[in-house]
Amino acid sequence: MAFRTYVQQQPKPWPVPAEYKNMKNPVKADAESLERGKELYNKNCASCHGKKGLGDGPKAKLLETFSGDFSGPEYQNQTDGEHFYKIKFGRGEMPAYNKKISDEDIWHMVNYMRTFKK
Repeated sequence: MAFRTYVQQQPKPWPVPAEYKNMKNPVKADAESLERGKELYNKNCASCHGKKGLGDGPKAKLLETFSGDFSGPEYQNQTDGEHFYKIKFGRGEMPAYNKKISDEDIWHMVNYMRTFKK
């Protein structure tokens, strides 16, 4: 019987241009925004990042790089602008959503992903 061990790499630092890092989220995190963000997140992100943002979605184990834990300080201490940039432009195995999702909807997703905080 053969066993396969698979170890995912930790993500490399992801520099974000200052213009995005310093962006303020123009969308208020009200109930409507959170519901819209949840809908978009579940459709576009949960398969890799997991329903609760723990990086444990069904496709996560197929990735070479760990998809991240959105509940912890490494994610939560980043600015909304940093999250916006990463969703919009992607990198490596993380797809870019700039041609699929509007800027306003990306902000809704950022608002929803903030609810994963431990």
